[in-house]
Amino acid sequence: MTAQTPPLNDVVNRVTQRIAERSAERRALYEARMEAQHRRGVHRGELSCGNLAHGFAACGETDKGRLKLMNSANLGIVSSYNDMLSAHQPLESYPEIIKEAARAMGSTAQYAGGVPAMCDGVTQGQPGMELSLFSREVIAMATAVALSHNMFDAALYLGVCDKIVPGLFIGAARFGHLPTLFVPAGPMPSGLPNKEKARIRQLYAEGKVGREALLEAESASYHSPGTCTFYGTANSNQLMMEIMGLHLPGASFVNPGTPLREALTRYAAEQAVRNSEAGGTYRPFYKQVDARAIVNAMVGLLASGGSTNHTLHLVAMAAAAGLTITWDDFTELSAVTPSLTRIYPNGQADVNHFQAAGGMSLLIRELIQAGLIHADIPTVFGTDLTAYTQEPFLEDGELVWREGPTESLDADVLRGVAEPFAPTGGLTVLDGNLGRGVIKVSAVAEEHRVVEAPARIFEDQNQLKAAFEAGELDRDLVVVVRFQGPKANGMPELHKLTPFLGVLQDRGFKVALITDGRMSGASGKVPAAIHMTPEALDGGPLARLRDGDVVRLDANAGTLEVKVSAHDLAERELGEPHLEHYHQGLGRELFAGFRHLASGSEHGASVFGGFEADDLAQQAGQIHDEDA
Repeated sequence: MTAQTPPLNDVVNRVTQRIAERSAERRALYEARMEAQHRRGVHRGELSCGNLAHGFAACGETDKGRLKLMNSANLGIVSSYNDMLSAHQPLESYPEIIKEAARAMGSTAQYAGGVPAMCDGVTQGQPGMELSLFSREVIAMATAVALSHNMFDAALYLGVCDKIVPGLFIGAARFGHLPTLFVPAGPMPSGLPNKEKARIRQLYAEGKVGREALLEAESASYHSPGTCTFYGTANSNQLMMEIMGLHLPGASFVNPGTPLREALTRYAAEQAVRNSEAGGTYRPFYKQVDARAIVNAMVGLLASGGSTNHTLHLVAMAAAAGLTITWDDFTELSAVTPSLTRIYPNGQADVNHFQAAGGMSLLIRELIQAGLIHADIPTVFGTDLTAYTQEPFLEDGELVWREGPTESLDADVLRGVAEPFAPTGGLTVLDGNLGRGVIKVSAVAEEHRVVEAPARIFEDQNQLKAAFEAGELDRDLVVVVRFQGPKANGMPELHKLTPFLGVLQDRGFKVALITDGRMSGASGKVPAAIHMTPEALDGGPLARLRDGDVVRLDANAGTLEVKVSAHDLAERELGEPHLEHYHQGLGRELFAGFRHLASGSEHGASVFGGFEADDLAQQAGQIHDEDA
């Protein structure tokens, strides 16, 4: 911490220390593993002639010559490029830009491998959505495959959206001995205003406009290359990577296809060379990402009203780096983190408006000055986080950084800590006799945060649609959609629910949602208790609910209860799930093993049980023996 940096908030400090203490054993083992990998060195220097020849056979003569010598850096590129999805299409040109920049530094770069990138916007409400969460694990494993040739001195990870960045991060953590930079693509320019888009969606749900009008509105919203501009999981990913110091300063929200975007990509390659051992300054991932960086990501998420998906992803990401975080950590941090942004669905502005209002430089400045994030973390930029109050510009064609604004340019979108939109963060944990879940309240009006009403039970979002269209839901009610957890069907996001529940709320009814599934970063104005754990398939209390049970959701008190005695609830038989239609077709049968292995929501809904402390501890002696 520099002399100019204010002291850290007591709660932030306490939570950080608690995470470090809780994780001490597994973190020490993680660091030992990474140090062992570092000591083994880049295997390019140890490969047989035949192995090495395979590794550079496709390279030009200049690159081959450099790869034969061991005194220059070779960058591994792992990318989620595909040309169907707008967020990933801009990544097509990145590898050549990176290779050119590396060559200009006397080094090399190779496209190590691709990872799958699916879009929840395409698969929402469709069977493919049931593969979405587990695609994170596939991406992590594909990252490991890409880097398994061990030809690389540093790695650049190209990705943006929902499960892609968490998957890349998990893979990067397991190759934590490599210096690492995350390289974003940026958001598409603003399209149809979010308020109008939501209005058309709701009219369609009521049958007042047809599919043609809906498609026209959606096409005007998602209209060009780049990331969707609402503040969901994709843009939450970018914010977290920057506030952890894994992006270049100000890189998150620069539009694709611009000279500044290309300059940032080029500089990322140059910085990766500098951060390698061959470049003279060794900055590996495992020495950068510790409890402080993870807490920064959590606080940034809370201050910005970010995606609820990260109550799953951040848990899994931290575990890959030997750190254990809990939902209680989120809740405690939320209590002292003010809400500083209003970006759709928490407001009407999009991330381009946020960027114009001051963006990441102002947000980071405010959080540092309030002592809410750790400014003293190491970053890929070669500085601590105080440098991230700067913004990138092109000056006579050269990339430079200048101090960002010290005040918001639009107080309806971004504010300082002195005048926040709300005194606390937009996320909290609900606890009670129905289990534990999370709720995003940043978009929920105060008058809608407490709902007590009879339950209506569904096991599929299409059942709710049918009941709505039949006029069966025009009353106060708590909608329960169960058997949607990771073990049941892969925990899809239940996007189809939002328009119908919004209509009911607008009709004056008290409405809430409870589910062991997901809603996403686009969770909106209806109070939704999501990620409920234990999930219904694991015998969670949701499986014992019946139609008509009176349920009380109190987001202010953090409670979720059914008005049934503990004895009577325990005596009930568990609901009988009918899951066969979730398990076959469109590749879902290939993920049966993942469903079987998945942990509960509060443990990240992850299949990587090998990250757990007990499993790792069993290997500790072996690791140390190998390095003796």
